[in-house]
Amino acid sequence: MSDPAEPSSDPRPASAGSAYLVVPDDGPGHGVLVLHSWWGLTPAVKAVVEALADAGYTALAPDLLDGALPADGDEARDVLADSDPNETAALVLSSIVALRAHSADPAGPVAVLGFSMGASWALWVATRQPDSVDAVVAYYGVQNIDFEALRAPVLGHFAETDPLVTDDELVEMQAHLLLLDKHVEVHHYPGTGHWFAEADRPEHHDEDAAALAWDRTLAFLAAHTDG
Repeated sequence: MSDPAEPSSDPRPASAGSAYLVVPDDGPGHGVLVLHSWWGLTPAVKAVVEALADAGYTALAPDLLDGALPADGDEARDVLADSDPNETAALVLSSIVALRAHSADPAGPVAVLGFSMGASWALWVATRQPDSVDAVVAYYGVQNIDFEALRAPVLGHFAETDPLVTDDELVEMQAHLLLLDKHVEVHHYPGTGHWFAEADRPEHHDEDAAALAWDRTLAFLAAHTDG
């Protein structure tokens, strides 16, 4: 593994401090920030980063849990309870700056793709820094904030049965976005539950639904970024 303090000459996966960065083989592309769920920066998340690079995007996934990889939901809740949301917010914001430095346009906006907890952070940062984000993809995650400042279009992927995202929460968020005349697309995946798109959650992963969501994600990014 290369020294995190020194940029690697290899354009494929590299460790960059507390983040996982992949630049396409053909050179930097439009930036996509990947924000993981409460399971941490897992191999499955790194595979998403790599798949985005294969599609031509410079992708970076910061480690929001400082190395923690919870084994189950109870441990994940404990890790989150011990974390400082202000520090996480600062890491998300600084990760956009770091990603820009490796993307095709260091001064341009980036897209943000998040899973569950990461989706909530994606919606937050797109609203907190609207000039910095040009597209949001949210996998089974919602946010209860004022979206007035949001400029980026939003694509949402949601499960049919999900104890972690209630119908009321999703309907309220979607209605808020529509009332503000924001661009929002929401897809529901029959027969699925939370984590359906995460390959390392075998008890929840739905290969067909995950593949369809990914195809929709790539089409959405192509339509709403310059990647």
